[in-house]
Amino acid sequence: MDTHGADGGAGADALLAVLELLAGQGSPGEFEALLDEARLAGLDEAGLGRLERAVDLAGALHAERAADRARSARSDASLAVLTDTARDLTLSYDLDGLLRIVARRARLLLGMDMAYVTLRGPRGTSYIRVTEGSRTGGDTGATTRPGLGAGLRVGTGNCIGGLVQRTGEPVWTPDYPADPRFTADPAPTDPAPTDPAPETGPEADPDPGTEAVRAEGLRAVLGVPLRSGDSVIGALFGADRRVRSYTPQEIALLGALADLAALAVEKAGLLDRTRAELLELEQDSARVRTSLARMRHVSEAHGRIMNLVLAGGDLPHVVMAAGDALDAAVMVRDPGGRRLAGGGDFPGLDEEAVAKASLDAHAGRRPVLAADSVWVAPVIAGSEDLGGLVVRAEGGLTDEDGRLLELVAQSVALLLLMQRSTAVAEGPVRDELLDDLIADPPHAPQQIARRARRLGVDLRRPHVLVVARPEGGEQGRAVVWASSYAYRLSGLKTVQGGCIVLLLPGVDASAAAAAVSQELTPLLGHPVSVAAAGPGASPDAVGPLYAEALRCLDAMSALGGTGSAAGVADLGFLGMLLSDDHDVDGFVENAIGPVLDYDAERLTDLTRTLEAYFASGGSPTNAAEALHVHPNTVSRRLERIGELLGPEWQKPGQVLEVQLALRLQRTREVLARRRTAPAPFRHPAGPVD
Repeated sequence: MDTHGADGGAGADALLAVLELLAGQGSPGEFEALLDEARLAGLDEAGLGRLERAVDLAGALHAERAADRARSARSDASLAVLTDTARDLTLSYDLDGLLRIVARRARLLLGMDMAYVTLRGPRGTSYIRVTEGSRTGGDTGATTRPGLGAGLRVGTGNCIGGLVQRTGEPVWTPDYPADPRFTADPAPTDPAPTDPAPETGPEADPDPGTEAVRAEGLRAVLGVPLRSGDSVIGALFGADRRVRSYTPQEIALLGALADLAALAVEKAGLLDRTRAELLELEQDSARVRTSLARMRHVSEAHGRIMNLVLAGGDLPHVVMAAGDALDAAVMVRDPGGRRLAGGGDFPGLDEEAVAKASLDAHAGRRPVLAADSVWVAPVIAGSEDLGGLVVRAEGGLTDEDGRLLELVAQSVALLLLMQRSTAVAEGPVRDELLDDLIADPPHAPQQIARRARRLGVDLRRPHVLVVARPEGGEQGRAVVWASSYAYRLSGLKTVQGGCIVLLLPGVDASAAAAAVSQELTPLLGHPVSVAAAGPGASPDAVGPLYAEALRCLDAMSALGGTGSAAGVADLGFLGMLLSDDHDVDGFVENAIGPVLDYDAERLTDLTRTLEAYFASGGSPTNAAEALHVHPNTVSRRLERIGELLGPEWQKPGQVLEVQLALRLQRTREVLARRRTAPAPFRHPAGPVD
């Protein structure tokens, strides 16, 4: 009993020691030492058996606790990796950088040889975006031989990537080359509606991903889907070059990394969309700023032009300002197409195209492109056509320039109306001045000169006088037009005896008459007879010029020239007779001046040949006998005379002027010789002794 009692106490102490070691997390060696002490102490077999059983249970419990600690450590490490990965994904990486972080963490966390990410393309196929640990394809896609490199198209056939894509579930295999699921072509499972049907049958091409896996020497492969909502947008793969089974915890961990990769893809997509929207907003903002700047330019330019118009600026200055604002050559034309003012060059202007564009512009009441770089804008006041703007812009016109062109046309229309209104308002005063200038007898010259200066008319400058007689219709429109025309040219206007009288600056009476006829006749729609005289350069000359112009107008009517335009010089010897100064020199110069000059320069006898030709009744043969030359010589001289005087020099009207000029020239020469000849000696009157 005692022994048994003693053995029982020793056994109880040994069991208590086991519990103490277990509670103190003793090492396996300490448990073995406890067993050795019990054996040495002579513990019986039953007690020793119980002690050994207790030590075994304690060892199992100790191992389980160590495993729990290891799992806890791994969980903590996994959580730390996921946390670090999530934090890294918040940084400003591009998509490839974010996915490479996920692949690298997958390799490190699960101890895999390789990891790669595939993304779904626009047509349902997948391609490798990034790789980590590749031996063949490299991690940048610079493939040296077939392998899992970036850009490789995968998942098109019977492979693990296609299975993940179709099922949307994790798929793994311990030995990919030996797995029967990927060595044959089974009938496909139900594919997603947007997925293309997988290739099946003996004619199907091998999947490039499968070939690349073999080239990499991979055995165990684990793939988990990347999800965006209910859609599979790609997959995260981990692989080993040895046979390996993956635990549910590893699969779940890789799935968590795949979820982070999906977030990275969504983030990158959101960033791309945001950048695109920001870029579009910046472009819209730039366009708005540009448009505002152009609108501001249009407003400021229009303001400058309107200020110039309202300040009393003339048409040339307004046109110059418009040309500067449009960076173009600008020309203003009247309704008849005649130039009123302009700035810049218009080389090779296609008048036919401009005329057609002018019609279209007035019909549409907007600028119209006439030719390359040439626009026509209508100048309109209500329904009245005041003319048009012709613009030549080498760089083209923007929409804002087109709007500015319309505003310039309106400004020009306003200026023309203001000039017309001013001319009408000042009309009575200006009419009285011209009435006094042409009165017979004339008024006091000094008083008239002062009145002219107050009206801005300089009578000391050369001027011509034009008389226009409308041949039918009402006179009202012609009078209104004449007021505006005279004001525009800084001249004077009045009405005398049913005729419009204009005193205009200039030296060419014929050109002034033609200009008045060309502008007034289309306006009235019926013929206008226009006569002009001048130039004159003093107030006293206006009255005689008016008398000459009236005589010229009467002569035109007598000669059947109603509705035409002419100056006194255009009537030839009749003009000389009608003129107060009887300009013989001018008449001779106009009639035979080129022949006289030719003889003087070359010492020829063309003038004497003409005289002989007319004296012989127009016979070259008789003229040759009178000149003692061969008839061919006379013929050649007559051809030369035709070249000098024009092809119509032998027409009746011109022949008469040529003959009269020859007689006047011969008379002048005789009188000149008589003036220079010495006086004959005369004897004194009375008887001579």
